[in-house]
Amino acid sequence: MATFVWEGRTAAGEVRKGEMKAENDREVMEKLRRQQITPSKVKKKIGGKEFKLPGLGGGVTIKDMVIFTRQFATMIDAGLPLVQCLDLLGGQEPNKTFQKVIFDIKASVESGSTFADALRRHPTVFDTLFVNLVAAGEVGGILDTIMNRLAVYMEKNEKLRRKIKSAFTYPSAILGVAILVIMLLLGKVIPTFEEMFADFGGTLPAPTQFVIDISHGFVNNWYLIIGGLIAFVFGWSFMLKTEGGRKAFDKTILKTPVFGDLVRKAAVAKFTRTFGTMISSGVPILDALDIVAKASGNKTIEAAIYHVRDRITEGKSLSEPLMETKVFPSMVVQMIGVGEATGALDTMLGKIADFYEEEVDVAVDALTSLLEPVMMVFIGGIVGGMLIAMYLPIFEIAGSVSKAGK
Repeated sequence: MATFVWEGRTAAGEVRKGEMKAENDREVMEKLRRQQITPSKVKKKIGGKEFKLPGLGGGVTIKDMVIFTRQFATMIDAGLPLVQCLDLLGGQEPNKTFQKVIFDIKASVESGSTFADALRRHPTVFDTLFVNLVAAGEVGGILDTIMNRLAVYMEKNEKLRRKIKSAFTYPSAILGVAILVIMLLLGKVIPTFEEMFADFGGTLPAPTQFVIDISHGFVNNWYLIIGGLIAFVFGWSFMLKTEGGRKAFDKTILKTPVFGDLVRKAAVAKFTRTFGTMISSGVPILDALDIVAKASGNKTIEAAIYHVRDRITEGKSLSEPLMETKVFPSMVVQMIGVGEATGALDTMLGKIADFYEEEVDVAVDALTSLLEPVMMVFIGGIVGGMLIAMYLPIFEIAGSVSKAGK
C-alpha cells in the first residue's frame, strides 16, 4: 500500500486535510466519500519520513500503543476531559515520534474535530480498525471500554504475530547457518585437503573427487553464486509486492503440509478476534468485514471475507457464505452459525479466537519440536558426508600401510 495526501470539504463546508494508506487514489476518494468528505485533492506521498504500523518497526511500537490506550482508558474512566488526557499522555510520552502525533491529535480536538477524525489524520499509526472502534466508542459513550478492548486486542494480536514469526524464523536461521558452514567448508577446508592429497598421488575415491569438484565450482564462481542468492532474495521480495505474486504465494502457503495448517489457524484466530472486537463495540457488520478483510494479511483469506460481505448484502446469513469459501474450518462456521442464532455472535467469536490462539501455540511448539531433529539431520548429513568424503583417501592410505606392514 502507498500513502496518499488528501484534502477535501465536509458537508458543512469545512476544509479537512490528512494522509491515508490505500492501494490507489480511487480507493482514497471512495473512503473519503463514505466519511461524507468531498475530495478536492488526492496525491501520492513522495519521500519524507513516515510513521510505521505498530509492531512493524519504525517510530511507534505496539508497546507504545498498548500503554497509550490503557492509560487513556483509565483517565477517561476517571472523568478527565479528552484534551487534558491527551496533554498528560503527550507530556509523559518518551517516544518523541509518538509524542508529536499525540500533540497533533490534541490540537485537532481543540480545533473542534472529533477524536476519531483526529486519529484518522495519522493512518500509519492508528489503523482503520483503531479509528472505527474509537468512533463507535464516541457515539456510544463507552470510549473507556473501547480503549481497554483495543489494548487487549493489540496485546493478543502481537502475541499471535510473534508466535508465527518464531515458527518461520527458526528454520530460516538454521538454514542460514548451514549455508555459511557449507560455504566455509567448500572455500577453505576442502582446498586444504586437496593440496594434501596431491602430495600423496594416486586416484581419489569417487565421493572425494565429487566434493572436490563442487569446491572448485564454488571457489571459481563464488561471486556468481552469491550474486544469484542476492538476486533471488530481491526477486522474491519484489514478487511478494505484486498483486499476482502475493495472491499466488498466500494461496500456496495455505496448502503446504505443515506451515499451511499453522497459517490457517493463525488467520482464523486473527479474523475472529478482530471481527468479534468490532461487533461487540457496535461497528456495523458490513463495515467490520471490510476492515477485517484488509487486516487479514493473506490475500486468499481477504478474498474469502469479501465474498462473505457481498453475500450478506444479498440477504444471506454470515455462516452460509463462510462455508462456501471453503477457507474456514467447518467447526468455525458451525460455531458462528450458533452465535448468530442465539444473538451472541461477539461472545462466540471471542471463544473461537481463544481456542485457535491456543491451537497456534500448540502448533508452533509441535513444529519447533519436529524441525529441530530434521534440521540437525539435514545439516549433519551434508557436513558429515563432506567430511567423510575427505577422509576416505586417508582411510585407504592407512589400510594400505597396515597391509604392507603385515
